[in-house]
Amino acid sequence: MTPARPGWLRPLTAALAAPERLQQVVAVRPGVGGRAAAVLVLLGEGDRGPEVLFVERAATLRTHAGQIAFPGGAADPGDADLVDTALREAEEEVGVQRAGVEVLGLLPAAHVAVSGFDVTAVLGWWRERALVSAVDAREVASVPVVPVADLTDPANRASVRHPSGYTGPGFEVQGHLIWGLTAHLLDGVLDLGGWQRSWDTAREVPIPVRYLTDRRDAGGPDAGGPDAH
Repeated sequence: MTPARPGWLRPLTAALAAPERLQQVVAVRPGVGGRAAAVLVLLGEGDRGPEVLFVERAATLRTHAGQIAFPGGAADPGDADLVDTALREAEEEVGVQRAGVEVLGLLPAAHVAVSGFDVTAVLGWWRERALVSAVDAREVASVPVVPVADLTDPANRASVRHPSGYTGPGFEVQGHLIWGLTAHLLDGVLDLGGWQRSWDTAREVPIPVRYLTDRRDAGGPDAGGPDAH
């Protein structure tokens, strides 16, 4: 028997049918017709309500080393569409089984200036949970699955500032800082789902030095650096 969608998904699915709300998510960086890429924003049911799947990129990678991102990457010629891209990447990176994912909708593309990618976020309900892990340790260090309750906890929210002057939303969870494009998309999804809580918008935290090894974050669709803003 196919599991019924949980009630917490209803506000999100309703919002995904409202184009004007979706455009607001990427208003600061709308797509410009760049190279196509996609990420998967996968939402599952946990002990404390909805959860979101992320990947921690390996610390040895040339770009975005150690950063928290959504699974995803550039579109391949063999992909049927950007949904196929997002699901393929999630399967290759962490073993997500595409048969267990119900696609809810897509956000408009967001542009990453430094890499030239236009990144489409594919939102999915993790209908049939299965074990996930870092398939290739050379690319993925861990697979955090974080409760929305932690992401929206005011104690975990802040604005982040890059040494160049870039500012944007930030989330401090499980010893990591989520920032850049991932944080912008996450912030928008939390808005669409009606999950946001009030937090101190004047609170500002620095970007950890370990996330700044790239300096320009030039190499993937989930860039978090100043040029991505």
